[in-house]
Amino acid sequence: MSELFKYDQEREAASAAKVRALEALLIRKGVIGSDSVDAVLQHFEDVAGPFNGARIVARAWVDPAYKQRLIDDTPKAIAELNVAQGMDGAEGEHMAAVANGPGVHNLIICTLCSCYPWPVLGLPPYWYKDPVFRARGVREPRAVLREFGVPVADATEVKVWDSSAQIRWFVVPERPAGTEGLSEAALAALITPEAMMGVALVPPPALPAH
Repeated sequence: MSELFKYDQEREAASAAKVRALEALLIRKGVIGSDSVDAVLQHFEDVAGPFNGARIVARAWVDPAYKQRLIDDTPKAIAELNVAQGMDGAEGEHMAAVANGPGVHNLIICTLCSCYPWPVLGLPPYWYKDPVFRARGVREPRAVLREFGVPVADATEVKVWDSSAQIRWFVVPERPAGTEGLSEAALAALITPEAMMGVALVPPPALPAH
Protein backbone atom coordinates (compact mmCIF):
# COMPACT_ATOMS: atom_id res chain seq x y z
CA MET A 1 0.00 0.00 0.00
CA SER A 2 1.13 3.56 -0.67
CA GLU A 3 2.83 5.18 2.29
CA LEU A 4 0.71 8.27 1.63
CA PHE A 5 -2.45 6.43 2.62
CA LYS A 6 -1.23 4.64 5.74
CA TYR A 7 -2.23 5.78 9.21
CA ASP A 8 -0.24 5.55 12.39
CA GLN A 9 -1.36 3.53 15.38
CA GLU A 10 -2.29 6.66 17.33
CA ARG A 11 -5.01 7.50 14.82
CA GLU A 12 -6.31 3.92 14.94
CA ALA A 13 -6.36 3.98 18.75
CA ALA A 14 -8.07 7.38 18.85
CA SER A 15 -10.76 6.24 16.42
CA ALA A 16 -11.35 3.05 18.41
CA ALA A 17 -11.72 5.07 21.61
CA LYS A 18 -14.30 7.35 19.96
CA VAL A 19 -16.26 4.33 18.75
CA ARG A 20 -16.30 2.77 22.22
CA ALA A 21 -17.44 6.06 23.78
CA LEU A 22 -20.23 6.46 21.21
CA GLU A 23 -21.34 2.87 21.67
CA ALA A 24 -21.49 3.29 25.44
CA LEU A 25 -23.53 6.48 25.08
CA LEU A 26 -26.03 4.91 22.68
CA ILE A 27 -26.45 1.88 24.93
CA ARG A 28 -26.97 4.10 27.98
CA LYS A 29 -29.65 6.10 26.16
CA GLY A 30 -31.37 2.92 24.98
CA VAL A 31 -30.81 3.62 21.26
CA ILE A 32 -29.07 0.26 20.73
CA GLY A 33 -28.75 -2.91 22.77
CA SER A 34 -25.55 -4.10 24.36
CA ASP A 35 -25.21 -6.80 21.70
CA SER A 36 -26.05 -4.62 18.67
CA VAL A 37 -22.47 -3.84 17.67
CA ASP A 38 -21.44 -7.49 18.05
CA ALA A 39 -24.31 -8.48 15.76
CA VAL A 40 -23.15 -6.01 13.09
CA LEU A 41 -19.56 -7.23 13.33
CA GLN A 42 -20.73 -10.82 13.06
CA HIS A 43 -22.66 -9.89 9.92
CA PHE A 44 -19.49 -8.63 8.26
CA GLU A 45 -17.57 -11.71 9.34
CA ASP A 46 -20.10 -14.26 8.11
CA VAL A 47 -22.49 -12.67 5.59
CA ALA A 48 -21.18 -9.56 3.85
CA GLY A 49 -17.50 -9.40 3.00
CA PRO A 50 -14.74 -9.85 0.43
CA PHE A 51 -15.22 -13.62 0.48
CA ASN A 52 -18.39 -12.99 -1.56
CA GLY A 53 -16.54 -10.88 -4.10
CA ALA A 54 -13.74 -13.44 -4.34
CA ARG A 55 -16.24 -16.19 -5.06
CA ILE A 56 -17.88 -14.08 -7.78
CA VAL A 57 -14.56 -13.23 -9.42
CA ALA A 58 -13.34 -16.83 -9.28
CA ARG A 59 -16.47 -17.96 -11.09
CA ALA A 60 -15.95 -15.26 -13.71
CA TRP A 61 -12.39 -16.48 -14.24
CA VAL A 62 -13.43 -20.07 -14.95
CA ASP A 63 -16.65 -19.33 -16.84
CA PRO A 64 -16.36 -16.70 -19.62
CA ALA A 65 -20.12 -16.75 -20.22
CA TYR A 66 -20.75 -16.01 -16.55
CA LYS A 67 -18.18 -13.20 -16.69
CA GLN A 68 -20.06 -11.59 -19.56
CA ARG A 69 -23.36 -11.88 -17.69
CA LEU A 70 -21.68 -10.34 -14.64
CA ILE A 71 -20.59 -7.32 -16.67
CA ASP A 72 -23.94 -7.02 -18.45
CA ASP A 73 -26.21 -7.34 -15.40
CA THR A 74 -24.21 -7.61 -12.20
CA PRO A 75 -27.04 -8.10 -9.66
CA LYS A 76 -28.66 -10.80 -11.79
CA ALA A 77 -25.37 -12.66 -12.27
CA ILE A 78 -24.58 -12.48 -8.54
CA ALA A 79 -27.99 -13.93 -7.78
CA GLU A 80 -27.09 -17.01 -9.84
CA LEU A 81 -24.51 -18.02 -7.22
CA ASN A 82 -26.92 -18.05 -4.30
CA VAL A 83 -24.45 -16.16 -2.13
CA ALA A 84 -25.19 -15.17 1.45
CA GLN A 85 -28.25 -13.10 2.22
CA GLY A 86 -27.79 -9.35 2.33
CA MET A 87 -26.43 -8.80 -1.18
CA ASP A 88 -29.29 -6.42 -1.92
CA GLY A 89 -29.23 -4.66 1.43
CA ALA A 90 -27.50 -1.51 2.59
CA GLU A 91 -24.51 -0.56 0.44
CA GLY A 92 -25.32 -3.37 -1.99
CA GLU A 93 -27.86 -1.62 -4.17
CA HIS A 94 -27.15 -1.30 -7.88
CA MET A 95 -23.76 -3.01 -7.92
CA ALA A 96 -21.85 -3.08 -11.19
CA ALA A 97 -18.69 -4.95 -12.18
CA VAL A 98 -15.98 -3.89 -14.62
CA ALA A 99 -13.20 -6.16 -15.84
CA ASN A 100 -9.48 -5.58 -16.19
CA GLY A 101 -7.89 -7.02 -19.27
CA PRO A 102 -5.21 -6.44 -21.90
CA GLY A 103 -5.01 -2.70 -22.49
CA VAL A 104 -7.35 -1.61 -19.70
CA HIS A 105 -7.09 -1.23 -15.92
CA ASN A 106 -9.98 -0.11 -13.71
CA LEU A 107 -9.80 1.89 -10.48
CA ILE A 108 -12.70 2.36 -8.05
CA ILE A 109 -13.08 5.50 -5.96
CA CYS A 110 -15.87 7.54 -4.37
CA THR A 111 -15.33 11.27 -4.85
CA LEU A 112 -18.23 12.31 -2.62
CA CYS A 113 -17.74 10.15 0.44
CA SER A 114 -17.03 6.43 0.81
CA CYS A 115 -19.76 4.60 -1.12
CA TYR A 116 -18.63 1.02 -1.42
CA PRO A 117 -20.19 -2.36 -2.26
CA TRP A 118 -20.05 -3.77 1.28
CA PRO A 119 -21.65 -7.14 0.42
CA VAL A 120 -18.83 -8.05 -1.97
CA LEU A 121 -15.86 -6.13 -0.54
CA GLY A 122 -16.55 -5.76 3.16
CA LEU A 123 -16.03 -2.50 5.02
CA PRO A 124 -14.02 0.20 3.22
CA PRO A 125 -10.49 0.82 4.51
CA TYR A 126 -9.45 4.14 6.02
CA TRP A 127 -7.52 5.31 3.01
CA TYR A 128 -10.48 4.81 0.66
CA LYS A 129 -12.31 7.56 2.55
CA ASP A 130 -9.33 9.90 2.58
CA PRO A 131 -9.90 13.14 0.57
CA VAL A 132 -6.34 12.90 -0.76
CA PHE A 133 -6.93 9.45 -2.25
CA ARG A 134 -10.32 10.45 -3.65
CA ALA A 135 -8.98 13.61 -5.29
CA ARG A 136 -5.76 12.12 -6.60
CA GLY A 137 -7.54 9.01 -7.85
CA VAL A 138 -9.41 11.22 -10.30
CA ARG A 139 -6.63 13.67 -11.10
CA GLU A 140 -3.62 11.34 -11.39
CA PRO A 141 -4.74 7.69 -11.23
CA ARG A 142 -1.53 6.34 -12.75
CA ALA A 143 0.59 7.98 -10.06
CA VAL A 144 -1.70 6.63 -7.34
CA LEU A 145 -1.55 3.14 -8.80
CA ARG A 146 2.26 3.26 -8.92
CA GLU A 147 2.31 4.19 -5.24
CA PHE A 148 0.17 1.14 -4.51
CA GLY A 149 2.64 -1.01 -6.42
CA VAL A 150 0.62 -1.29 -9.63
CA PRO A 151 2.66 0.11 -12.53
CA VAL A 152 0.48 0.69 -15.57
CA ALA A 153 2.00 0.81 -19.03
CA ASP A 154 1.52 4.00 -21.01
CA ALA A 155 -0.41 2.05 -23.63
CA THR A 156 -2.89 0.77 -21.02
CA GLU A 157 -6.05 2.81 -20.55
CA VAL A 158 -6.91 3.59 -16.93
CA LYS A 159 -10.62 3.90 -16.27
CA VAL A 160 -11.75 5.50 -13.02
CA TRP A 161 -15.21 4.58 -11.75
CA ASP A 162 -16.94 6.77 -9.17
CA SER A 163 -19.16 4.85 -6.77
CA SER A 164 -22.22 6.54 -5.36
CA ALA A 165 -25.52 5.73 -3.67
CA GLN A 166 -26.90 5.01 -7.15
CA ILE A 167 -24.21 2.62 -8.35
CA ARG A 168 -21.42 0.76 -6.55
CA TRP A 169 -18.57 -0.57 -8.64
CA PHE A 170 -16.11 -3.40 -8.17
CA VAL A 171 -13.38 -4.81 -10.40
CA VAL A 172 -12.92 -8.27 -11.87
CA PRO A 173 -9.10 -8.36 -11.84
CA GLU A 174 -7.07 -10.28 -14.39
CA ARG A 175 -6.44 -13.90 -13.61
CA PRO A 176 -2.74 -14.45 -12.90
CA ALA A 177 -0.63 -16.85 -14.90
CA GLY A 178 0.04 -20.27 -13.43
CA THR A 179 -3.48 -20.79 -12.07
CA GLU A 180 -4.87 -22.94 -14.86
CA GLY A 181 -5.17 -26.08 -12.72
CA LEU A 182 -6.62 -24.45 -9.60
CA SER A 183 -10.16 -25.02 -8.36
CA GLU A 184 -12.60 -22.15 -7.92
CA ALA A 185 -12.04 -22.26 -4.17
CA ALA A 186 -8.27 -22.07 -4.62
CA LEU A 187 -8.66 -19.19 -7.04
CA ALA A 188 -10.95 -17.33 -4.64
CA ALA A 189 -8.28 -17.61 -1.94
CA LEU A 190 -5.92 -15.53 -4.12
CA ILE A 191 -8.31 -12.62 -4.56
CA THR A 192 -8.08 -9.61 -2.24
CA PRO A 193 -10.41 -6.64 -1.68
CA GLU A 194 -7.64 -4.39 -2.99
CA ALA A 195 -7.56 -6.31 -6.28
CA MET A 196 -11.32 -5.86 -6.58
CA MET A 197 -10.84 -2.12 -6.03
CA GLY A 198 -8.15 -1.91 -8.70
CA VAL A 199 -5.30 -0.85 -6.39
CA ALA A 200 -3.59 -4.26 -6.46
CA LEU A 201 -2.93 -7.12 -8.82
CA VAL A 202 -3.72 -10.72 -7.96
CA PRO A 203 -0.39 -12.44 -7.35
CA PRO A 204 0.36 -15.83 -8.87
CA PRO A 205 0.17 -18.75 -6.44
CA ALA A 206 3.23 -19.40 -4.37
CA LEU A 207 5.44 -22.23 -5.58
CA PRO A 208 5.74 -25.22 -3.24
CA ALA A 209 8.88 -25.31 -1.14
CA HIS A 210 11.51 -27.86 -2.18
